[in-house]
Amino acid sequence: MSPGNRARGYLGAVMFASRWLQAPLYLGLIVAQMLYVVTFMRELWHLATHITTLNEAEMMLMVLGLVDVVMVANLIIMVTIGGYETFVSRLSVDGHPDQPEWLSQVNANILKVKLAMAIIGISSVHLLKSFVEARTYFEDPELGAHAGDVLLWQTVIHIAFILSAMALAWIDKLSIASHAAAAARHG
Repeated sequence: MSPGNRARGYLGAVMFASRWLQAPLYLGLIVAQMLYVVTFMRELWHLATHITTLNEAEMMLMVLGLVDVVMVANLIIMVTIGGYETFVSRLSVDGHPDQPEWLSQVNANILKVKLAMAIIGISSVHLLKSFVEARTYFEDPELGAHAGDVLLWQTVIHIAFILSAMALAWIDKLSIASHAAAAARHG
């Protein structure tokens, strides 16, 4: 083997092995997931201990806060498992009764669309919380004059998330159709 071919082989091996640099990032997300569990339990305890003094709007805001924590935790799981499976190494969970259905067909495009949908869900919860809290925004002397602008911009950003997710899904659909057409021509 020539020195040039040997160098290319080593370089390729180093490049391929570099994917393991992602593993500590995914482990860090697992730590973040544990911190979200602590946050959820703290908020749930606060809700449980104040249930008799909360009005309906306050109760709804606290429950929406819990839903928000769960949705972010779900996003972390998707990124951790899907990202590791897609970019680092296969997980040995085939045939496991608890294997998520989406994991068997995960790829970078599907992961992007699922993440976009999760972000839309989180944005929806935040937007709903903002609309429920709108009265307090307008009563705040510092924010009151700009409360309408804040709600408008939150809505615009949410719509941007929706349009981005639709664009990703459309691009993924085009990609699948293109691959299917190419396979039909060659098969």
